[in-house]
Amino acid sequence: MNFVALRMLTGDRAKYLGLIFAIAFCTFLLENQTSIFASILKRTGSQIIDVTDADVWVMDGKTEYFEQTKALKDTDLTRVRGVNGVEWAVKLFKGYPVARTRAGKFASCILLGLDDATLTGAPRKMLLGSWERLREPDSIVIDNAGYILLYPDEPLELDRELEMNDHKVKIVGISDASAPFLSSPVIHTRYSEAVNFVGHERTELSFVLVRSQPGVNAEEVCRRIEAQTGLRARTTDQFRWDCIVYYLKNTGIPVNFGITITIALIVGTVVAGQTFYLFTLENLKQFGALKAIGVTNWRLTGMVLLQAFVVGLMGFGLGTGMAAAFFEATLRKIATRGIILMWQSVTLTGGCILFVVIIASLLSIRRVIVLEAATVFRG
Repeated sequence: MNFVALRMLTGDRAKYLGLIFAIAFCTFLLENQTSIFASILKRTGSQIIDVTDADVWVMDGKTEYFEQTKALKDTDLTRVRGVNGVEWAVKLFKGYPVARTRAGKFASCILLGLDDATLTGAPRKMLLGSWERLREPDSIVIDNAGYILLYPDEPLELDRELEMNDHKVKIVGISDASAPFLSSPVIHTRYSEAVNFVGHERTELSFVLVRSQPGVNAEEVCRRIEAQTGLRARTTDQFRWDCIVYYLKNTGIPVNFGITITIALIVGTVVAGQTFYLFTLENLKQFGALKAIGVTNWRLTGMVLLQAFVVGLMGFGLGTGMAAAFFEATLRKIATRGIILMWQSVTLTGGCILFVVIIASLLSIRRVIVLEAATVFRG
């Protein structure tokens, strides 16, 4: 009976291919949009993930995400260092100066000022040069995308000069920093240099980076810091999720992507369901003949489900292949770097396609079950 069901399915090639491409299109849209959505949200915490030395971030009590900072007092660093369970704590500065090339090309940058003594948070993925050269005066490390933005169509080259707030700075390294949410160059330098590039203010300390002592849970250290200092302390993972939640709650990103994903699901369900239902109607005489020779309703139901799942599996495989090809083609482009096909999206889409297949087959199953065997002898 399974062979008969498959022969019935592939008998009309046009409808068979139409079913497969309807599912494939639905799969492609769902995997494409959910992966892009997740990857873009992941970018909101890119600079947090890049700091691999520390496991706790300390900030002002009202700070909600990375881009929103209120400067701390210098004494806050000492207070954090005095908390039980803290192995070490260093300062981090974050600012947004404008970098300008000699040719006049300029861009607003994400400037991260690292502790002068330890350079904690320095980029470890270097394409050219060394982050240790940050100890040189007026030196910076710029990310690859930022370099290309400021020096389009030019080869990577060290010791070039930029101007930031009337200060000439020298590029001593080019890093492979994670892509930020906005397409701004990511620049690392020493703390003392960074505050000069941006301009001195009364308070300048953006974050305190903390490493918890071995054997002490980072979340416990956060609770101790908050209780003792009144500041907000978050683990690296918690702070990254704070950024994601903030953008989910306060921007139109989830609405825009949600509309596309919903339309893809509705279109896939309606088109596949209608096409599969029409396919079943055209094969009612064959089902009636099978009933006439004694095939049970359960067996006929199994045949319909087999047809639906074969179409769903083939469409899902084709759509996933299309999505994988899309992300492979865009992975190495600067603007879309880091945007990949996520296994979570594939799994979620698989569940959605299973739902589409079940909905598409329900009406067909009902029509087959209520079919009278005598239908085959009419006309």
